[in-house]
Amino acid sequence: MEIVFLILSLGAAAWAVRERVASRRLLRRLGEMLERAEAGQFREEVFDESRQSALETKLAHTLSAGALSREAVEAEKVRIQSLLTDLSHQIKTPAANVLLYAQLLAEQSLAEEGRTCAAALEAQAEKLRALTEVLTRLSRLETGILDLHPVPGALDPMLAEAAAQFAPKAAEKGVALTVVPSGAEAVFDPKWTGEAVCNLLDNAVKYTPAGGAVTVGAAVYELFCRVRVADTGPGVPEEERSKIFRRFYRAPGAREQEGVGVGLYLAREIAQGQGGYLKVDPAEGGGAVFSVFLPRP
Repeated sequence: MEIVFLILSLGAAAWAVRERVASRRLLRRLGEMLERAEAGQFREEVFDESRQSALETKLAHTLSAGALSREAVEAEKVRIQSLLTDLSHQIKTPAANVLLYAQLLAEQSLAEEGRTCAAALEAQAEKLRALTEVLTRLSRLETGILDLHPVPGALDPMLAEAAAQFAPKAAEKGVALTVVPSGAEAVFDPKWTGEAVCNLLDNAVKYTPAGGAVTVGAAVYELFCRVRVADTGPGVPEEERSKIFRRFYRAPGAREQEGVGVGLYLAREIAQGQGGYLKVDPAEGGGAVFSVFLPRP
């Protein structure tokens, strides 16, 4: 009996060791499959059900389907970007020609009705040109074709450059535009973050009445730097604050103003693409404060 018991014990121990080795091998293979899938390099192999576990086979099928789906999405992104690029080039030249001829027409001796029509034609042509450029930039961001490249740097030069672009428009409208130096530094893409700030400044100057003020500055917090664009305009009603960052959304009180409703959406996408975010708050005494939060170095 002792010999039988010993033989059974040895057999059980051998079986346990074999199962443990097989389990470790299976876990290692599953881990390798997941790592390849994360790196976008997974390719399904031929699995023998008599040798490989059902779990390994099912995981392989799932990862293979995910890899094919990811490849299809990437191919669709490239196709959409190519289409948008072609459309942009095709539309840009006719839009520029329409704008040019509208300006030439406005210089001619026209009756009052003709001058009104020429001015309307020029305004619509300019709107079409601006829309084409914005959609091109937006599509590049959304499809990942144009990547953001955040680097540590000072915010003041970027803010001053952005404000300088809107100084003539603000002066013409009678709006005081002020840049407050801060010495703050953040991790950001200067070109694209500058565009986001320009979109905020465009809105601030547009909606601030004559005699009002727009202030641009930055502040440093523990984890983020805050770029602040404040105005003394009508402000944003509380029920609209969750909607204004939608693509092509125009608030009821903004439909009389020029624009296509993508500036705030684009600014938010730029902020989020750099690990930051964008928010709007009411300003003390009236108006709105748009804030872009960017990671600190």
